[in-house]
Amino acid sequence: MTETHKINVLLIGGGGREHALAKALVASPNLGTLHTTHPQNPGLARLAKAVDVPVSKGEIYRLVQYCDKHKISLVVIGPEAPLAEGFADALATDTRLVFGPKANGAVLEADKAWAKQLMRGASIPTGDARVFTNLEQAVGYMQTREEPPVLKAAGLAAGKGVVLPANMEEAVAFLTDCLKGNKFGDAGRKVLIEEKLEGPEVSVLALVDGRNIYVLETAQDHKRLKDNDEGPNTGGMGAFSPSTKIDEETMDLVQREILVPTVDALRREGIDFRGVLYAGLMLTPSGPKVLEYNVRFGDPECQAILPRLKSDFIDICIATCKGKLGDIDIDFDPRPSCCVVLASKGYPEKPVTGDIITGIADAEKMGDVTVYHAGTKLDDKGNVITAGGRVLNIVAIGNDMQDARERAYLAASKIDFPGKQLRTDIALNS
Repeated sequence: MTETHKINVLLIGGGGREHALAKALVASPNLGTLHTTHPQNPGLARLAKAVDVPVSKGEIYRLVQYCDKHKISLVVIGPEAPLAEGFADALATDTRLVFGPKANGAVLEADKAWAKQLMRGASIPTGDARVFTNLEQAVGYMQTREEPPVLKAAGLAAGKGVVLPANMEEAVAFLTDCLKGNKFGDAGRKVLIEEKLEGPEVSVLALVDGRNIYVLETAQDHKRLKDNDEGPNTGGMGAFSPSTKIDEETMDLVQREILVPTVDALRREGIDFRGVLYAGLMLTPSGPKVLEYNVRFGDPECQAILPRLKSDFIDICIATCKGKLGDIDIDFDPRPSCCVVLASKGYPEKPVTGDIITGIADAEKMGDVTVYHAGTKLDDKGNVITAGGRVLNIVAIGNDMQDARERAYLAASKIDFPGKQLRTDIALNS
């Protein structure tokens, strides 16, 4: 790092991913003070100073003033919503860097229909899809298919806007919820009806500094609620890193046919993308194809990847923001990691909150185990209680994946709350 002084950092976001980002930031010797927009997360509250102004698009000037007052030199934006709302545009100055794309780059995740069009124009391999805004037309098209296709709300739906319906009745219900029922608000006003691809699903995350691409360690997550990939789709019930499905030859193909053409296509659109480009891929018999893009660290992939990071995370963020990824090397612990998500009763449809959580300290005493707070808060007596659907992320690093799994599940067994849900097969067949 060229700076000779410690720098103050603002971290935006309050989930498990942001707790993982905060841990990586505080591990840097270059950190001055870390500020958090979400001090109600007990994990973040222990690591960062609370922002004392409203955090919203409508009052973004208040956050700008806060950054000026507290001499914030780097802003790290975790979730997709503030990126899509233009927080990076508002907070970046000549002297303040923002890790995360501006609003025009965030459209890659915020509008799946736009992303599909970009891929078509750049000949990036992806499933065939049609976009609809009219319910009758959508149902009519879908009924011409031999089997139910994949259905996606085009906008940001907090990880819940994608369904793989078991039958046509489920498909029609989802389309009706989106296009008539307003279930996802603006996010569901456009719907993609997409070809169903077959194969293992993997996540490739890369840092992009406008021109250069640096591929991070791979990961795989488990979307379905229950073992054996059964039950409803969720935001993710666990992950492991690295993925065993991507060999060197496949990764070369992903970089050549997907990542590089994506960044080139963004540049042709006048988009200077700086941050994390996440490609959710299906490894089909005819090669890797893009399922979706995210414009930030995945959740829970981030929680599986960052504990393995050995390099200075602040250096990495600055190099990404300044277009200097070509000047740095990033080292990871070669040992694998396993992340198990503990979810609340009723998740994903109607999560129950307010239940007391016990055993976190016991789990944290284990070596090479980290507990990330995702949906928790403190009650008025100081107890940690459930405050969301995905409650905690239990991450363990092991000598091999079997060791990592065993440690993660042993740590998870020490933590309890009423109705605790978890899958027992994370990384089992890795």
